[in-house]
Amino acid sequence: MSNQTNEVATTTSANSGITTYNVGGYEIKLSKKIVRDTLLRGNETVTDDEIVSFIALCKFNQLNPFIKESFLVKYKNSPAQMIVSKDAFFKRADMCRNYDGFDAGVIVIAADGKVIERDGCFVAPGETLVGGWCKVYRTDRTHPTVAKVNLSDYDKNQSVWVNMKSTMIAKVAKVQALREAFPNQLSTLYTEDEFKEEPVDVQVAAEKAEHANTEIIGFDPASGDDATSQVVVDTATGDIIPQPGF
Repeated sequence: MSNQTNEVATTTSANSGITTYNVGGYEIKLSKKIVRDTLLRGNETVTDDEIVSFIALCKFNQLNPFIKESFLVKYKNSPAQMIVSKDAFFKRADMCRNYDGFDAGVIVIAADGKVIERDGCFVAPGETLVGGWCKVYRTDRTHPTVAKVNLSDYDKNQSVWVNMKSTMIAKVAKVQALREAFPNQLSTLYTEDEFKEEPVDVQVAAEKAEHANTEIIGFDPASGDDATSQVVVDTATGDIIPQPGF
């Protein structure tokens, strides 16, 4: 546990719902408006309760969302989720006096079928990357905390996972080992790489592509039709897409 103390100011209605606390000597101010305007990702509307919960978790875990240690995301048809960066995990581990470092790497299958747990993220030609591993050490424990993860469980085959699979799967193993080694500090925190959903930017791009071939056509008021009526036409096929109210 860190010897560092962080002063925390309680939220008051007289302060327009602003929560103030200190992280590493920096004053952090969060409110519903600040979260909605600057710390929200995704394409769904979050509720006030979800934002309040995010602010409370940031305050409790002493996270600075303005340097991307945490942010709030809401995927389609899913509840809002608080995402934490890998760097935030290591910063919190460093604050614990019993933290004694880690070893980490990748798990590969060699050409002869032998399973190898290798330090670092190097994968040789002819080898098949199948996972990542990490050991976290504490001075107050006789055995390290070990995490081993399958690549198939986390590979989104999108974004950085396309070209940096070994680095990404090793990062997942590090985060899981740290969380298990320090449950009091990290048990409620998760990184974006641990969620199977596609990254937010990929989902938004997909939704844009889904509606890219549609065009809204308004009626001419002079024709006698309702000027506010609209139809949506698929520009690729020419078909009219039924809309509510028609």
